[in-house]
Formats: sequence, structure tokens, C-alpha cells
Amino acid sequence: MKKHEKLMLIAAQSNIPVLLQGESGVGKEIAARFIHKNSPRSRGPFIALNCGAIARNLAESLLEGSKKGAYTGASNDHKGIVQAANGGTLFLDEIGEMPFDMQSKLLRILQEHSVLPLGATQNEPVDFRLVCATNRDLQTEIKNGNFRKDLYFRLSAFPIVIPPLRKRTDFAEIATTVWNDITEKTFAEQFPLQDWEIKALSNYKWPGNIRQLKNVLQRYALLKEHDISLEEILSEEFSRKAIRDTDECFMYQVRASAPQWPFIQKALSENDGNKSRAAKALKISRGCLCYQIKKHEFQNWDSRANLGDSLGLA
Repeated sequence: MKKHEKLMLIAAQSNIPVLLQGESGVGKEIAARFIHKNSPRSRGPFIALNCGAIARNLAESLLEGSKKGAYTGASNDHKGIVQAANGGTLFLDEIGEMPFDMQSKLLRILQEHSVLPLGATQNEPVDFRLVCATNRDLQTEIKNGNFRKDLYFRLSAFPIVIPPLRKRTDFAEIATTVWNDITEKTFAEQFPLQDWEIKALSNYKWPGNIRQLKNVLQRYALLKEHDISLEEILSEEFSRKAIRDTDECFMYQVRASAPQWPFIQKALSENDGNKSRAAKALKISRGCLCYQIKKHEFQNWDSRANLGDSLGLA
């Protein structure tokens, strides 16, 4: 990512259009804001628009604005998003989903550096920096007739591909940053993300990328103090009975450190089925205990009575 960060810093110092490419959730808007923050336009506005959420009947006025009386109910002048970004940066997310007729209007704006609000008779100059993002292959969209070729060449002057989370080598740094961002300072200091937690997180592919990682860590931060383990949250998130994507060394450590099953049964019985207390008595992690329970198909440890039935002690 140091290479990509350097590219973004270089691009930030100019007005060249930037096209951010990458899977959904990799942090394209974060990258766009990074470019804006490090540009000479940083004191200007940062206006973001999701092109996939544009209603076709509002596309023209949304992009270029409208004048008073231009249509029924237009009681005042309306500034479009391009004018709103004047002096700053316009970020068009999911540019590949922009309606085709709106693409021609954007192309004209980029060529003329001006907008023609609905109901106006003269163009109005605008000065903005354009950053676009997409998770689609725009060249394929061009072949399919969904995207204008001339607009593509306008937008892709400085393309930057942001790699998915599974291909990042700075996963630990990302996870720690997200954890610190979503938790209060005192909580983050009291419960910093441990190496074993980062390792457990890094063993997954994260198809939803940073957005999915953030969701999982938010749940973990809320449930951590309620005796819910990270292993349980990850297992539920990825619809697995146990964590199976860990490397052989880690799995060997989990299995090798677990006591024999009769001792686990005894500890659970003595602690009324409470997993945390039983794990503490056995001097193993709660995650290791949960793994052993699932391995032996004992799923319900809600009460001493249930536990007695399971072990034939009732």
C-alpha cells in the first residue's frame, strides 16, 4: 500500500482526474478523501455522490442544478453537485452505474469546465477536481454498451487499483486502525487488539473487505464484555462450525493445548456449564474450549441440569 499511497500523494498535487478501482469495501472513498485532504483543494468542499442511487428523472438537475421556475415547484435556484464541489473535489462513487444519458452531460462538463443548470440560458463556469471509483471493469462495460468510451478515457487519466484485503500485507495495521477508530479511547487502551486476535482475523478471505472487517470488529467490541468470543463471531460471520482457515501450526497449538475430554467435562460440571470459568480452571482459552465442545458435539451448556443430562449425571 505504500506504493499506492505514494501514487495518491502524487496525484493529489495536480488536477488530473483519478479513477480508483477495486472490489466493494476496499476503501475507495477513504482513498478519495485522502487525495482531497492532501491536495491544494483541501480547504474546499468534498462532495460525494453514489452514481448507483441516481433517479433518472432527477439526473440532469442533480448534476447541473436548476433555476427558479425551471419546473413546477422550483421556487428557488438549486445548486447541482458539480457547483457544490466548486473549489474542491467531486467524488463520483460507482461511476460504472451512472445512467448512460447522464454520462454525456458529465463529459460535456469536463470538456467545457462549466454547467448549464436546468432553465438557464448561459453556461456557468466551475472549478473542481474529479475523483471517480468503481468496482466494475469499465472496459467490459464499454463493450457491453453500458459506458461511454470517450468518458472512460477522460476519467482514467490516473488509474489506481486498490488491492482487496486478502492481498494486503499490512493486515495487522489495518485491523488495529479499524479497532481504534470504532472504539472509545479508554476501551481501546484497556482492550487493545491482541496478536492472536489479529491472527484469527487474518485467516479469513474477507470478501467484503475492510467494510466487512469493520462490521465484525464492531460486533466484537460490543459483545466482548458479554462473554462472546471472537471465534464465535467469526464462525457465525462465515457460516462455519469452527474456524477452519487457520494454518496447520495454529490448529496444532489449539488441539495440543486442550486437556483430555473427561477433564473438560469435569471442569464444565464444576462451573455450572460456564465456559469462561471452566476455561480459566483448565488454563486454556475460551476459544480452545469452544472448539473442543463443538468437536465432541456438545452444543448446549446453558444450565447445570442440561449438562447433567448430557453427561448422564442427572
